[in-house]
Amino acid sequence: MSVVPIHKESKDMSKANPETPKLALVEVSPQPQKPVRSWAIQGSTLMEHLVPPVFGLLFLMAIWSVVSAQSQGLPGPVSTYKAAVVLFSDPFYINGPNDQGIGWNILNSLKRVAAGFGMAALVGIPLGFMIGRFTFLSRMAAPVISLLRPVSPLAWLPIGLLVFKAANPAAIWVIFISAIWPMVINTAVGVSKVPQDYMNVAKVLNLSEWKILTKILLPSALPYVLTGVRLSIGVAWLVIVAAEMLTGGVGIGFWVWDEWNNLNVEHIIIAIFVVGIVGLLLEQGLIAIAKRFSYEEAKL
Repeated sequence: MSVVPIHKESKDMSKANPETPKLALVEVSPQPQKPVRSWAIQGSTLMEHLVPPVFGLLFLMAIWSVVSAQSQGLPGPVSTYKAAVVLFSDPFYINGPNDQGIGWNILNSLKRVAAGFGMAALVGIPLGFMIGRFTFLSRMAAPVISLLRPVSPLAWLPIGLLVFKAANPAAIWVIFISAIWPMVINTAVGVSKVPQDYMNVAKVLNLSEWKILTKILLPSALPYVLTGVRLSIGVAWLVIVAAEMLTGGVGIGFWVWDEWNNLNVEHIIIAIFVVGIVGLLLEQGLIAIAKRFSYEEAKL
């Protein structure tokens, strides 16, 4: 409700000067506003997020259909879908040590990724904190990281087979040595970017190294650490498929190679989609964790 002045003639003043007005206050009701339709806004936002991915997938299917129609031996989306229905109708069958359902192959690959990735995190994150914290260690580790990081992951597989004398530990070793570098580098960068004012305050307060780590370095470098973890899980899942093709055993990589030997192309295409979906879920889960611990989300 608003208040506006209007002119009103006064009985006393009208005798002396009838043209002299007097101000009076009159209540004016505000104009009613149209209610905002929340469902319309939510529907528009939902369409903006769903329509582009759907069109992208349809475009991919169209290209796939055209290529399969022009190519001999490459199955199309329809035949691949029918094979997927049959395949996932019983994903956990066991007909022998090397003949198991796709569900068991995915779980075995995830176990290897979890083992190699977990060891890489246990070693890489503390090492990154030390490299970022101490200049001497940073200069000492720089040539080693620059030398070893560009090496192809599969080049480490013969070393693992030579040292561990078994395929499963060798595959875990390949995941470890491939996933450790993003965590080391991103953690070291995050620690090195901690404002110097914070470290000066820590010196004035005579804080211990443990308190500096837990109260200053870790909160400031946490977004960088989580970024390194997210990149590492993508590398680990990418590497395990190639490593299992060479080492054998039960796993999604070995399953792809075995299906190729059997000339079952539909199952190979299904495995490609499975690898992509599992990798996407792993990355999105880590992105959600990173948002949960970011400062922006905490302010909201």
